[in-house]
Amino acid sequence: MNNFIGLVFATKIEASPFIKGLGLKEKEKKPFKLFSKDNMFLIISGIGKANAAMAASYLISKYKTDCIFNIGSAGSSTTQKNPGDIFHIYKVIEFDRPKFLNNSLRIHKPDILKGFSMASLATQDKPVVSLTDRQIISALADLVDMEGAAVVQACRLWDVKCYVFKIVSDTPDTHAIEIIKNIYTTAGKMFGFLNGNIFENFK
Repeated sequence: MNNFIGLVFATKIEASPFIKGLGLKEKEKKPFKLFSKDNMFLIISGIGKANAAMAASYLISKYKTDCIFNIGSAGSSTTQKNPGDIFHIYKVIEFDRPKFLNNSLRIHKPDILKGFSMASLATQDKPVVSLTDRQIISALADLVDMEGAAVVQACRLWDVKCYVFKIVSDTPDTHAIEIIKNIYTTAGKMFGFLNGNIFENFK
């Protein structure tokens, strides 16, 4: 298959093992840091929904990517998951942007690949760290991040396939100071997992 694949990451920390492991070279510095090789394009969006949506749209419109992967870290809303666990997201709830008329939650459905552990994801621009905030989220979603919903929404606008994979960086038991450390230590695991299980089939 000769699909043009786009990878959207929020941070360089999460993207670095993919840049190195896939042999990607820097192609652009602005408006986003972008790396590429052959049919693979990796963009670093920055944190938050607006950044993620713009980055995904930029990849799709300029490089005609056939599918987008949103890859990165996510917090667990409960203690039932552990740092380093990897999940394929089947549903994303946009927690902080309810519908205007009836105040119901916006739900986005990414595309699904078979054979992976599944989880639901809540996306909002405010970091969810406190136990109270996680308890509220836990009634609706397994994981929480700050980009997933926006990437899915952008892909739907452009009619492009979208796959979301998240690795758990923290749980309610994780001290705030450990979160960044966990993101560093789990990024390589995510690359090994996706490269071995998915990317070879898209080349």
